Amino acid sequence: MTEILDTAVDFRATMGRLATGVSVITTRSGSTPVGMTASAVSALSLAPLQLLVCIGNHLYTRTAIAEHGRFAVNVLGEDGEALARNFAASKADKFAGVETVDDHGVPVLKDAIAAVVCDVAEALPGGDHTIFVGAVRHCTHRVDCRPLLHFAGGFGALRTPRHA
Repeated sequence: MTEILDTAVDFRATMGRLATGVSVITTRSGSTPVGMTASAVSALSLAPLQLLVCIGNHLYTRTAIAEHGRFAVNVLGEDGEALARNFAASKADKFAGVETVDDHGVPVLKDAIAAVVCDVAEALPGGDHTIFVGAVRHCTHRVDCRPLLHFAGGFGALRTPRHA
């Protein structure tokens, strides 16, 4: 480390060096599907089954999750960059041309390599974000798929992992 970093820009650039998986968080606002790209997703507990997602307080998806009480985490595969960019954009209908299935009352992306449907168990303040703790209702995954990764502001893929 060559210097002390203390601004939001520095912090964001520094944390951008932590490679993360890329997910699309989906929910509903009434009958309208709502979604956004996220990398702040983590498994939380095996007993009970829980995960967490962190959503910016200024985002419509945050309000929709809080009101609907249920959301899905759709994990994108290495070929999912177009979906990631689509759901990261500010546009009216992010679901146009995107295939989904209704799973426990929320849209789940057909092209996701894994999906976890959760009920909101808790909503906790986290600075300018809300931390949603999700109680897992249903999860599914495809085998032999590699994830889309986010690193330093760009997208990449994982080489085939070596298993110990």
